[in-house]
Formats: sequence, structure tokens, C-alpha cells
Amino acid sequence: MRTVLNILNFILGGFITTLCWLFATLVSIVLIFTLPLTRSCWEITKLSLVPYGNEAVHVDVLRPESKSALLNTGGTFLNIFWLIFFGWWLCLTHISTGIVQCISIIGIPVGLANFKIAAIALWPVGRRVVSVEEARVAREASARRRY
Repeated sequence: MRTVLNILNFILGGFITTLCWLFATLVSIVLIFTLPLTRSCWEITKLSLVPYGNEAVHVDVLRPESKSALLNTGGTFLNIFWLIFFGWWLCLTHISTGIVQCISIIGIPVGLANFKIAAIALWPVGRRVVSVEEARVAREASARRRY
């Protein structure tokens, strides 16, 4: 079922959002001062191309042993920079694509996935795209560590 939904996403506009993410990735490579954003761009490009079966998870959930206040602060500054220069137009791209996809009944699940990615597009630094199963295991382990 994931494969069918991923193909449907690609046909109904997912290629547009993926191209926008690829463009943002290339811009972040070309502009030297945005190089730290490249990994996040590439991670969300993968999610935009194949949203079903994958999930964006924060690195603190995936690898809690490498959690650092300094890295989180740096990530926050990068996210603010990202939001100003890239995030808002990528978010609008996902929202508009999601609205167009939701117009047809068959596109509603794909449109909802685009709305989820739109929220990630605003604040992507520090997220990694992993399989749904790996994300579930990481969240369960994180919840066990808290309590």
C-alpha cells in the first residue's frame, strides 16, 4: 500500500515539492554559509519524494547519548535562518500542493502527507528521515528512558 501511495504522491504533485527541495539543497550547497543546512535539505527531500513508510524524527530521539545543549542552540539558530530564507516558501509549496491534491477524493491521503511535511519544512534542522518502524522503536525507547 505504501508503494501505491508513494506513486500517487509523485503523480499528483510530489515531484514538484521534491524538485523544490532539490533546488533548496543545491542553493544550500552553492552558498557556502548555508552548507550546514544541506543535510536537512537532503533528508526532507527524501521524505518529500517518498512520504509513506518514512518519518522525520529529531536526532535527540534517535541518538539521545549525543544530545548536547550547544548543538541544540546551534540548530535553533540554523532553523531561524532556514525559516527566513527557505522554510516559508517550501512550506507554502507543500500547503498549496496539499490543497490541490485534496480536491480529488483519491488525493486526500497524499494531501494530508503534504500538510505534515509543510510543518517540517518550517523547522527541519536536526531531523533525520527514517523508516516508520525505526521511528516507532526510537520513540518507545525515548519514552522508557524518561520514566
